[in-house]
Amino acid sequence: MGIMMDTVHTIIATDCGSTTTKAILIEGDGETYRLVARGEAPTTVEAPFDDVTVGVLNAISELEDLTERTFIRDGRLIVPRESDTVGMDLYLSTSSAGGGLQMLVAGVVKRMTAESAQRAALGAGAIVIDTLAVDDGRKEYQRVERIRGIRPDMILMSGGTDGGTTQHLLDLAETLRAADPKPRLGKAYRLPVVYAGNVDARAGVAEIIGEQVGLEFVDNLRPVLERENLQPARDAIHELFLHHVMAQAPGYDKLLTWVSTPVMSTPHAVGVMVQATAEQEHTSVLAVDIGGATTDVFSVFGGVFNRTVSANLGMSYSVCNVLAEAGTANIKRWVPAPMNEFVLRNRLRNKMIRPTTIPQTREDLLVEQAVAREALRLAFIHHQQLATGLKGVQQQRNIGELFSQQESGATLVNLFDLGLIIGSGGVLSHAPRRHQAALMMLDAFQPIGVTMLAVDSIFMMPQLGVLSREHPGIAHQVFRRDCLIPLGPVVAPLGAVRDGEEVMTVTLTPAEGERVTVTVPGGRLLRLPLGVGEKATLTAQPAKGFDLGEGKGKAITVPIEGGVVGVLLDTRGRPLKLPEEEAILHSKLLEWLVAAGAADA
Repeated sequence: MGIMMDTVHTIIATDCGSTTTKAILIEGDGETYRLVARGEAPTTVEAPFDDVTVGVLNAISELEDLTERTFIRDGRLIVPRESDTVGMDLYLSTSSAGGGLQMLVAGVVKRMTAESAQRAALGAGAIVIDTLAVDDGRKEYQRVERIRGIRPDMILMSGGTDGGTTQHLLDLAETLRAADPKPRLGKAYRLPVVYAGNVDARAGVAEIIGEQVGLEFVDNLRPVLERENLQPARDAIHELFLHHVMAQAPGYDKLLTWVSTPVMSTPHAVGVMVQATAEQEHTSVLAVDIGGATTDVFSVFGGVFNRTVSANLGMSYSVCNVLAEAGTANIKRWVPAPMNEFVLRNRLRNKMIRPTTIPQTREDLLVEQAVAREALRLAFIHHQQLATGLKGVQQQRNIGELFSQQESGATLVNLFDLGLIIGSGGVLSHAPRRHQAALMMLDAFQPIGVTMLAVDSIFMMPQLGVLSREHPGIAHQVFRRDCLIPLGPVVAPLGAVRDGEEVMTVTLTPAEGERVTVTVPGGRLLRLPLGVGEKATLTAQPAKGFDLGEGKGKAITVPIEGGVVGVLLDTRGRPLKLPEEEAILHSKLLEWLVAAGAADA
């Protein structure tokens, strides 16, 4: 772009969501940058406006009202800045209006190349609406019917290693030709198909479907069985989304002429921010965005980025899907009071048909947060299943490794390596107490070792993600100072506990203040005070049979930083087992709520 950091003083970034367009104003002096104001307005891709830029201008007009400055003239944004009070240096935007990027993935083997294609599509910010494979159990006519019925925005086709057999890929191409798929948005363009399979099949695939679809060739996702190459496919998906799919939505052609850098899809931008955070913090990161209809999970472990979308798990439109998948008993187990099953189901059905309602009573809140725990838990299981090593790969192992769990296709999610969990979405970001958000994430993800918990206060990660592409230093500053709210570290040993037995002894030595030493029995949740920005050294000695990351019974000493909640010591066991007797369960749940600061005694 050619704009240096020290010449950037005023930045406006918008996120055009499916219902709301959010605008943020960031200002700085070349060294220090902060969030100044935030505005929002309804997204306007539907009648009567049919122009996404109307919602953008309305959201930025709110910034004008809040700051008494001028950013718009004659229906256009003022870029570059004309003075300290007129215009902006950069305008950036992300978008998921119109339902985001909906993709069909096709591969040869469901558990190998089709799964690699899924990872590529999800990592590019797509919602995968179906996965076709030669071995998916469907008959040919069923695949054709399915392709015709879903009307995707784009298809990703993969399969085979370079130099391998081509017939299965040609068969997939024949299936696509028979289905003659049509795009969801617009009729003036051919449906984009990204081919990322065996290079030897390119000519045959082009001959079969080249006239029907917009075919684009990229490097093979699995050039050899032992290696996955996702980035070329992700780049092509993102590029096609911007220039073909997004351009079909009303007003996007105008928006694309306004922005200082290309528009990013909202999930892709969040993924970019998660990857940037893992790089800046030198740690593994897990981030979750729980919405009304879907729950997105992002992770970076060992430098490998993964994203999954649980399109049926959400807190309003999809709340009954959570009920169906988790079951009534699993939701009830998080409510610290007797509750009739029929009453619980009716509460959730009412939430589904009135998705904008918020809890009005303490009981309503407890039920909503119980559902959130299950939605997060199920979405995390889904993520662990897809964020895996390569399947079908034979590995040479020594005799010790034969007894380990690091097999081909094992999950990449290693909770001992996890340094930071970031929660976002209304139920986490807007919980009445930050302590409640911390406890929901603690119960759902069950981290082990020492892990920092945080929440995205106002969901700025999409805008900061697109900003980080050009100015990572500015994005990280604002993310740390104005977006991320540190809740505090949690210390949790791996191992099954008996209630009351000694599990670990923890010594907290603050940089300023008195040293504290506590011995924590099993089945407890304790909280030590350590405020936001306060630093300390934590030494934890687990009892025999318990592991904090260095081995069973071995002590750890780590530097930590506090948060809104403080330091949480969790000896409830990993995996967490809840009491079966209802009266004891309710007593324990209330005890833990009070101990975590999530409820009053």
